[in-house]
Amino acid sequence: MATAAAAPATRWAREYETIYILRADVDNAGAEKVVDRARDVIARLEGTLTKLDNWGMRKLAYPIRKSNRGIFVYLKYVGYSDLVAELERNLRLLDEVVRFQTVLLTEDIDPASVAVDPDEVQYLHVEADEEAEDAELERARSLGMAPRAPRGVPVEAPAAKPEGDVPAPAEGAPDGATEAPAADAVAAEAPVAEAQAAEAPAAEAPVAEAQAAEAPAAEAPAAAEAAEESTEAASEDEKREEG
Repeated sequence: MATAAAAPATRWAREYETIYILRADVDNAGAEKVVDRARDVIARLEGTLTKLDNWGMRKLAYPIRKSNRGIFVYLKYVGYSDLVAELERNLRLLDEVVRFQTVLLTEDIDPASVAVDPDEVQYLHVEADEEAEDAELERARSLGMAPRAPRGVPVEAPAAKPEGDVPAPAEGAPDGATEAPAADAVAAEAPVAEAQAAEAPAAEAPVAEAQAAEAPAAEAPAAAEAAEESTEAASEDEKREEG
């Protein structure tokens, strides 16, 4: 009695998503070359591409290869574990790709149950929005985060101050003269204070000398009176002797 043939075991697949970043200077032909390589790898390893989306030019979280921007491309596909390794190997060999990352979304998927919408797997070119880039650059400059100018490029001189910021000339000053700043006024007051300190001892010295000179002058009349008294006493003695 013939036995029934065993049904083939279902090979379960997984759903992945991969995001890769192209250089900012890559043209449409270079971007399509990367997409075609990814399509070929997925089809060759029995995978199914379910979604392809071009996110366009975006700002990077940090500079990569001296560039702050890149073109982001999103892939969603169903396949087996060997598909991810082969796809990342091919992306690593392409000069147009600077970064990529793959994330596992769902496990145990029957590949036969996967439906594909043709509109979801078309690669559309996204034109760079120059107005958005200019607005972003202007915002970076306002925050002081604009990139520095390369060496050798002359830097614009700062604008001159408006006439309203120039201080008005002092009253009675000649034409073109302006009021001295507050710092200059403080510096000008220092010599005046020193002159006042120097004049104080000079003014007190004559007073002290005058007081010292008046002391001998006060003692002079007393000495003169004593001399006169001695003279009168001598004259009286002489008169007595003659008498």
